[in-house]
Amino acid sequence: MRTAKFLPALVAGALLALPAAATELKIGLQDDADMLDPAQSQTFVGRIVYTALCDKLVDLSPDLKIVPQLATEWAWSDGGKVLTMKLREGVKFHDGTPFNADAVVYDVTRSMTLPESKRKSELKSVEKVEASGEYEVKFTLKSPDVTLLATLSDRAGMMISPTAAKAEGTNFGNKPVCSGPFKFVERVQQDRIVLEKFQDYWNKDNIFIDKVTYLPIPDTTVRLANLRAGDLDMIERVAASDAAAVKADPNLTYQSVVNLGWLAIYFNVGDKATTPIGKDKRLRQAFSLAIDREAANQIVYEGTSVAGDQPFSPQSPWFDKNFPVPARDVEKAKALVKEAGFDRVPVEMIVTNNPVTQQMMQIVQSMVAEAGFDVSLKATEFTTLLDEMTAGNYQVGRSDWSGRADPDGNIHQFLTCKAALNDAKYCNPEVDKLLNAARESPDEAVRKQNYDAAMAIIQDDMPMTWIGHQSWIWAMNKKVTGFVPNPDGMIRLAGVKKAD
Repeated sequence: MRTAKFLPALVAGALLALPAAATELKIGLQDDADMLDPAQSQTFVGRIVYTALCDKLVDLSPDLKIVPQLATEWAWSDGGKVLTMKLREGVKFHDGTPFNADAVVYDVTRSMTLPESKRKSELKSVEKVEASGEYEVKFTLKSPDVTLLATLSDRAGMMISPTAAKAEGTNFGNKPVCSGPFKFVERVQQDRIVLEKFQDYWNKDNIFIDKVTYLPIPDTTVRLANLRAGDLDMIERVAASDAAAVKADPNLTYQSVVNLGWLAIYFNVGDKATTPIGKDKRLRQAFSLAIDREAANQIVYEGTSVAGDQPFSPQSPWFDKNFPVPARDVEKAKALVKEAGFDRVPVEMIVTNNPVTQQMMQIVQSMVAEAGFDVSLKATEFTTLLDEMTAGNYQVGRSDWSGRADPDGNIHQFLTCKAALNDAKYCNPEVDKLLNAARESPDEAVRKQNYDAAMAIIQDDMPMTWIGHQSWIWAMNKKVTGFVPNPDGMIRLAGVKKAD
């Protein structure tokens, strides 16, 4: 069990800088974050930390509406090709420098042009961003893009100090300087990330925590045990198998909400794909058909997740009913394997060392074996998995996506030719055309037609196969109050309190 033994190791100066009766909130995370640079990072837990560290231009409400944060109002003009935003005045970055339109121009341009940026695809529609006043900024688009506001509610819209970014360059993530309610204190990889309340925060009267310590603890059992022992105050992604126990514990509070994202299996179909399953779509189709999604989700997530086969859940209005969640069909899968010229197909699948993920993939491993696939599971740290998949150094990979409010955020950056998160290395110009068209239309019916047409191609090529949609589940000590669950899975600390 992880205990409070890590506390003495914290930087003494950081502790002394806080009030004597400082309120600390210790949050257990399922993984460690990657680099803390919004332009370069891509982990879900990184976004959780950013929610406290880096304010965005706009945010998402629990009912998934776009709401003000650093931008207070906005308007579209020129047929949807110009977005003008008015900015909050009196905001400071953690280094004391002012937030204004020039800072927005710098940050957005950096995300668009930094060679290492993962946000380029998300901001692809932006032709230029310019200051139209000290506290007003104008985005001019190459073509209409109704998804831009949703994009700016995430990492592409997070504001960092231009002064710090210029000084640190690509090393900015080692000591990030943003404008959120908490500022960076220290980080020890695979051990902790420590933040403290920013006293000049524009909404500081609604921040009741003095210090936040995030602790990566991949083992769900250990994470819950630490919460019960009092070494943690809150944990995210409680295992579904522990949901009933948390609900029954009088010392804990249970919170959950169905998320926006998905659980998926990626097939490397790019230039480095030299394996049979990467080169032949019939094998990928067979692999998918051999999975009993309903059973796997029930076993692993105990009814808290929903089976799926698309980037949108069956409850989503964007779900294509022409491709319902398929029933398992081992005989058809075997026939496809034989048609492709194989009796048995060796497959190496890279997975995270998270116990829940491994359990799910062990079930899948057993299921697909009946159709002719000999799957070996290669477990690794989550950040290593991301690095290997980004580089294309894998055959088959298992990863999650936390989801976005706009459907574009669940598909475009994964399956268009040059997208930053296209770890399948998939490229089909017709899919690009359809997904780009879906970005441009303000008409939801037209967008739906484009997504459906793209899905028909994707389901045939099968660079990815989706297996379900989780719920976010949190548990916290009864002393912690004021937390509001959001389908995006973030932990927003405004209004959160911790009793003595």
